[in-house]
Amino acid sequence: MTIKPIRSDEDLRATFERLETIFQAPEGSPEADEMEILVALVEAYENRHYSIGPADPVEAIKFRMEQQGLAAKDLEPYIGSSGRVSEVLNRKRPLSLRMVKRLHDGLNIPYESLLSHSVHAS
Repeated sequence: MTIKPIRSDEDLRATFERLETIFQAPEGSPEADEMEILVALVEAYENRHYSIGPADPVEAIKFRMEQQGLAAKDLEPYIGSSGRVSEVLNRKRPLSLRMVKRLHDGLNIPYESLLSHSVHAS
C-alpha cells in the first residue's frame, strides 16, 4: 500500500476510485486499514478546500421541523408566542440565549448550528 497526500482534485478522484475497490474490505485487513487512512485524507482535503460552515440557525430549525413533521405552533414552547415564532422563522428577530437553550434541549438542535450567527442575551 502506497499512500500519499491528496493535493488536488485529480488526486481526490484517484483516491475515490481506490476507495471504491476496497470499500467492502474485511475489518482488520490491510485494505481496511488503507481505507481508514484514505478516508481521513479525503476528509482533511475536503475540509481544507470545500469547508461548509455551520448551518444558519433558522435553516437548522426548519430542517428539524421538517424531520419531525413539526408546525410553527410546535415551536412555541421553545421560542415563545406564535408572533415571536413567526418573527424568528422570518429572520425579523434573532434567537435569544434562552431560545437557543430550549431549542437545543427540546429538539436536540446542535448549539453550533443555533449559535452560528449573533444571538442576543435574554
